[in-house]
Amino acid sequence: MWNNDEEGAEGFLDEESEGLCSLSATQRLYASAACLLSGLVLMFLSLVVFAIPIKFALLFTFGNILAVGSTAFLMGPEKQLRMMFDSARVYATAVYIGFVVLALICALWIQSKILTLLAIICEICALVWYCLSYIPFARRIVSNLMIRFCDTEL
Repeated sequence: MWNNDEEGAEGFLDEESEGLCSLSATQRLYASAACLLSGLVLMFLSLVVFAIPIKFALLFTFGNILAVGSTAFLMGPEKQLRMMFDSARVYATAVYIGFVVLALICALWIQSKILTLLAIICEICALVWYCLSYIPFARRIVSNLMIRFCDTEL
């Protein structure tokens, strides 16, 4: 019984990632779930300290990184990076990574609450745009909706 489940999991996972580490398919699924859950917990905890923007930014950003990085356990870090920097989403990835770095700089180095909150808002928008790049036609639909909702005729 367990053997069949593990074989099904290996069919789901990319065989290329087998050479990257000695984790079995089941272990990689557990690691991915643990990484995703940890990221979600950090993002939830960030809401508790929302009144302290610097702590909020740190918790939210590291939770964000863990959640996005959790898929590297499933497909392997090499394929994850190839997909992130694919021509269809290279700009979304670059903007997302840029705002993650900017949020950390604003929180840790500059320590400006206003700049940190602005960077986090931009980070969230960039993450949404990045995630939409994995759904066919999603960015085009959202763009068209934004044009319709924000277009004003004077």
